[in-house]
Amino acid sequence: MASEEGVKDLLNSIIESVNQILSMELEIQSPKVFNLAVIQSEMAVLIGITGDVSGRIVLQGDSETFSKLGTKMFGMPLEGEMLHSCIGEIANMLAGKTSSIVYNKGYKVDITPPTIMVGQMQMYGFERGLSVTVRIEALGDINIILLLQN
Repeated sequence: MASEEGVKDLLNSIIESVNQILSMELEIQSPKVFNLAVIQSEMAVLIGITGDVSGRIVLQGDSETFSKLGTKMFGMPLEGEMLHSCIGEIANMLAGKTSSIVYNKGYKVDITPPTIMVGQMQMYGFERGLSVTVRIEALGDINIILLLQN
């Protein structure tokens, strides 16, 4: 990460992206800083951001919330591999929109393909993280985690 301002710009761009992509009633909590291993609850997708500002975005939640979100966005119930594909696509949309917003703020960035993670696991290899809980009306909560390295 280039600077604290770069971190702030990246996080604000992620939040702006969420508001644009999930055009639903959202309650976005204040970011929480952490530096311990992230324990994945049930399902998550990770996308890397590289370039002038960098980090890893993790979209994390339970399968029921992601399934409801997929139904709301794509008009049909999703489960199994279709649900995994759906959360990968949502993360791609989030990261793509975030990279466009960050680019317009003067940063050159790229995104990596999504990595879908299912089941309990711990993640290491980051300096610190920021977690933002997004409450989606009538659907549930998802966590957006930004993992940073200095």
